[in-house]
Amino acid sequence: MSRRRQAVTTAETAPEVRPRGGHRAGRQRGLPGARDRYFDVLRAVALVRVVAYHTFGWAWAGLVFPSMGVMFGLAGTLMAKSLERPAPRVVRDRLRRLLPPFWFWGAFVVLAMLVHGWMPGWEIVYWIVPLGDPPGNAWGEQAWEILWYLRTYLWFVLLSPLLLRIFRLAPVPVLVLSLAPVLVLNFLRDVPDNRFGSALWDLATYLFCWLLGFAHRDGVLRRLRPAAVVAASLAALAYGGWFAFAHRAEYGTYDLDEIPLAQAFWSAGFVTLLLYFKAARGVDFAWSARFRRLDRTVTIFNGRAVTIYLWHEIALILAVPLIDQFWKVPAFEAWLPLESQWFLFAVGWVLIWLAIVLFGWVEDVAARKRPRLLP
Repeated sequence: MSRRRQAVTTAETAPEVRPRGGHRAGRQRGLPGARDRYFDVLRAVALVRVVAYHTFGWAWAGLVFPSMGVMFGLAGTLMAKSLERPAPRVVRDRLRRLLPPFWFWGAFVVLAMLVHGWMPGWEIVYWIVPLGDPPGNAWGEQAWEILWYLRTYLWFVLLSPLLLRIFRLAPVPVLVLSLAPVLVLNFLRDVPDNRFGSALWDLATYLFCWLLGFAHRDGVLRRLRPAAVVAASLAALAYGGWFAFAHRAEYGTYDLDEIPLAQAFWSAGFVTLLLYFKAARGVDFAWSARFRRLDRTVTIFNGRAVTIYLWHEIALILAVPLIDQFWKVPAFEAWLPLESQWFLFAVGWVLIWLAIVLFGWVEDVAARKRPRLLP
């Protein structure tokens, strides 16, 4: 299966909580319940980049903004914060927020594959709890292959109580050593080409970013010297970039999603700089509240991140036959850029917004909130 995959964090994207004082008051730094707009903006950018990548297939997209590394870093930060509460309760809450939207979406995909001749075996259990890649047929592959992220996220959630305890024994050494598994897998061992192997690769690739989120939450990054952080980050970026281009012939591309080792090191350097900048400078992007439409869009994207991620590929799939119908209208054929990938991108977003309105309420139900059309 291709490793050309992107995703965004899921269970940490509940709608913004607004304390007394109105819309703008909840954005002020330090108020209880206020969301961190720095994280929210990064997550929204990642969502847009994911859809763009799956529309255009740009190999360079991961170099510009490694969405996966960023999102696992943000998720690690929020998971460490949540684990200030009892671990069983935190894990249960994460599963409750993640699984119902997945089940709702999966019912449509599984039914469609059954109609197109797919007959599942016992492996259909992975459509209930995606601890391994859920099975499917080639007809639905574009829709279900994105589920690798849910599987990886779910494993990180389950492992986080143990990972956090290990991390806090020796934060910096453990963080550095978290890059060792991907090196071992790449150079020393042949990983089986099955569900276990895929899960192992993904966990190893993004382990550093997840633990980096712990380091941000615990204040470890803030205590590090700027020169050391910048030097280490640039070294990781240099190695990841070099490995991607040096092995371009072997992998057939320099796309980081196809090259786990390059992805791991490039993401490590990139996300370290992003989170260190946040930790050292305390930036919160509160200025975004001055741009009401932008601010509202960021809120919606964060409150419906699961919906956008799960339904965006289906939206892009449906956009193709929809655009085919436009060719039958002479005015559309004459005046619209029907052959342009950018037009496909635009139509895809129209369908994504439709999915947000029609299906986004499932996230509210999963979070035990009053269902709303928009967060």
